Amino acid sequence: MWDKPLREITLGRLLDEAVEKYPENDAVVYADRNYKLNYREFSEVVDQLAKGLMSVGVEKGEKVAVWATNVPHWVALQFATARIGAVLLTVNTYYKKHELSYLLKQSECENIIIIDGFRDTDYVQIMYDLVPELRTKPRGFLKSTNFPHLRRVFFLGQEKHRGMYSIPEIMALGGMITDSLYLARQKSLSPHEVVNMQYTSGTTGFPKGVMLTHYNIVNNGYWIGEHQKLTHNDRICLPVPLFHCFGCVLGVLAAVSHGSTMVILEGFNPLLVMASVETEKCTSLYGVPTMFIAILEHRMFNKFDFSSLRTGIMAGSPCPIKVMRQVIDKMNMKDITICYGLTEASPVMTQTRTEDDISKKVETVGKPMPEIEVRLVDPDSGRPVKPGVQGEVCCRGYNIMKGYYNMPEETAMAVDPDGWLHSGDLGVMDEDGYLSITGRLKDMIIRGGENIYPREIEEFLYTMEGIQDVQVAGVPSQKYGEEVGAFIILKSGYDYAPEDVRDFCRGKIARYKTPKYVAFVREYPMTASGKVQKYKLREMALEYFPQALN
Repeated sequence: MWDKPLREITLGRLLDEAVEKYPENDAVVYADRNYKLNYREFSEVVDQLAKGLMSVGVEKGEKVAVWATNVPHWVALQFATARIGAVLLTVNTYYKKHELSYLLKQSECENIIIIDGFRDTDYVQIMYDLVPELRTKPRGFLKSTNFPHLRRVFFLGQEKHRGMYSIPEIMALGGMITDSLYLARQKSLSPHEVVNMQYTSGTTGFPKGVMLTHYNIVNNGYWIGEHQKLTHNDRICLPVPLFHCFGCVLGVLAAVSHGSTMVILEGFNPLLVMASVETEKCTSLYGVPTMFIAILEHRMFNKFDFSSLRTGIMAGSPCPIKVMRQVIDKMNMKDITICYGLTEASPVMTQTRTEDDISKKVETVGKPMPEIEVRLVDPDSGRPVKPGVQGEVCCRGYNIMKGYYNMPEETAMAVDPDGWLHSGDLGVMDEDGYLSITGRLKDMIIRGGENIYPREIEEFLYTMEGIQDVQVAGVPSQKYGEEVGAFIILKSGYDYAPEDVRDFCRGKIARYKTPKYVAFVREYPMTASGKVQKYKLREMALEYFPQALN
């Protein structure tokens, strides 16, 4: 069906190929600082980190969590862990202590690499709070009461912290590992082994560790790049988080599989994005619609040169047609593409093509990727529906996750016996195979590309004294697509204001999960069997919070 078959190679081998073909081509660039590595230099850094991790005892199959913004070494760690058969466990930078504790326990994580912190969250202090043994146990001999699997903590920087290895130390220790030992480890790897774990709320319940293999993400990254017509001459501006598939698969693996350059920003800043595009003559730019809007509306927009841009990816939520026209006309991104998928699908299942007209880029999320089947089924009967009829979006192919870590029942609910992944999204597919997303079966809230599952917030709010019952649902938002809304029934004798609820959340759960809207109600809309009707709460939100759409 396709002229290029799926590839059975590891991430390490993928990087080797880029080095062999384009050794002097820029691999990683930070335009806001003096940091630029070509593919040969980048691979050498990867080897130093990989050998260093081996030297302190990181074994094949161990999880290595990275809790960091898009700092230099993040992408190197993605390949270093892959080269020694470890599993990169990406951690959301917005997490607080409560969420990190859950992730470390559920994943049975053996290693974590952290930076000093992000915004108002001190990562180092959180680690000492969660693992007080770090202050007393020698490095390499960590035994944590709360996290029995945790063996090592690393600090992604020059500074030394008690109980933690620093990155310079790790790179120096790499000299203890011989090339023969290092190569033997690489030769022991299979492309069908898990290389990446990302925590997502999935379709139900608490966050789950989605296990993705080399085979899953190498091939998905390749085709994502193909549909942008990437080559080794392209330079991709990446202001999106690397801890998301958007960054580490759509960005990193699409680039490396084509020998392209990654121009990385530590975090999204519209001024830095525009400066990076101009300075580095980027040909591709990634972002969610709110990022593109922030760039277009910036008061300095007209002072920057976007003539080098050609393509890119917009994903996360639908793009208004006015914004898409401006991106094409004012930012020169005539070949921009739209992607749709979910982490469990590695993640992209459909993508528009560069030649598609603007209507396809705003009304649809494109056509199925090569070697991936996408079909819509009746949610009740499970039978496929005809073109033009709404159904649940399902996909099957090389891209389907290996499963949720230590959650066989949830895995079986997500992937049916015939191998179809059920997305929980509703859509319509036309005669030409273009998919449009029309709604959701699941209760997921998607805020600016961040997946938020209501139950996680509900369980947290139940710990606030005086709350009898709480239901969380999405509230429409022009800027983010949806915001978090909490509908609360208070116990007798309690009287709270919305700000009291937000104050309770502050510093304990990620800011993007904190309810922007809070309503105190006497009852919920229910089914005859007594189940809360979440979709009606979403409708009620417009009555309670009319300001949401202003």
